[in-house]
Amino acid sequence: MTAAPTPLTYRDAGVDIDAGDELVERIKPFARRTMRPEVIGGLGGFGALVEVSKKYENPVMVSGTDGVGTKLKLAFRMKKHDTIGIDLVAMSVNDILVTGAEPVFFLDYFACGKLSVDVAADVIKGVAAGCEQAGCALIGGETAEMPGIYDANEYDLAGFAVGLVEKSRIIDGSTIVPGDAVIGLASTGVHSNGYSLVRKILAVTGAELHEPFDGRTLGAALLEPTRIYVKPVLGVLAQVPVKGVAHITGGGIVENVPRVLPAATAARLARGAWPRPAVFDWLKEQGSVAEAEMLRTFNCGLGMVLVVAREHVATALATLGIHGLPAWEVGAIVARGPDEPQAVVV
Repeated sequence: MTAAPTPLTYRDAGVDIDAGDELVERIKPFARRTMRPEVIGGLGGFGALVEVSKKYENPVMVSGTDGVGTKLKLAFRMKKHDTIGIDLVAMSVNDILVTGAEPVFFLDYFACGKLSVDVAADVIKGVAAGCEQAGCALIGGETAEMPGIYDANEYDLAGFAVGLVEKSRIIDGSTIVPGDAVIGLASTGVHSNGYSLVRKILAVTGAELHEPFDGRTLGAALLEPTRIYVKPVLGVLAQVPVKGVAHITGGGIVENVPRVLPAATAARLARGAWPRPAVFDWLKEQGSVAEAEMLRTFNCGLGMVLVVAREHVATALATLGIHGLPAWEVGAIVARGPDEPQAVVV
């Protein structure tokens, strides 16, 4: 007779339900701190309920989704997981902010090969911190343990944000004209784009993430989380009419600024009008990266730009200063000639 097979469990297959339950309990306090009055109920349901605030007369929903990309590989190497969630939130809320929308809620998706409750809790703690910075509620998410798909020591992240904007106050760039001013908002560093090139430079040079760099380690500089611009920019919107906003992500300055400009206009930026963080000089020098390639890959020190009428520059800069955000007038809108690029740095 054949012996009876040993009973198998989900844990035998590599999925630990108890660990998932423990993670949910660990992250509940972080999520509670992000709650807004519009949120109905709490975590744990099949769907999260959010009502539309009564402060809007004709509200329009704005949504955005993104991940963190290969910056995750540096987090794995550094074994530092408590800020990568801020990056995740930033990439979505900064995107919807360009329309003038206020982020209302955020959902995250955490996928891994083997769930470490400690690592996952650090990641979600960062997500909650990002939501607090953005003033939006972390209303739920999904944790997926998928052995055979992901390496046991790695994970992937995705996020989804929804915001609201009054229909009459949507920012679409349509009123931008030559003579308007371009204001650049400081980045914290590389943010969350261009990390495939960053990692290539690290591999080619043999640079160590723990080597000293600019008063900290190189790894710490490269893992500096993406700045969340929501509260400072909403503060500016309450003071002056902003004509256009661009989030400087993949494609760098020269490819993102044109996304908000009318076809007959171009942005002319002055190379020396803002300070470039040291990490960009290091990447340029160590990788022998051409300046044109830097500008179309990295934010080069400007994580977001605003376009305003020239008479509103002083008020906008003062408001950003009140929020502690360094910003500069970095250029102007000009008429665009036939076949000319829509963004140049000179």
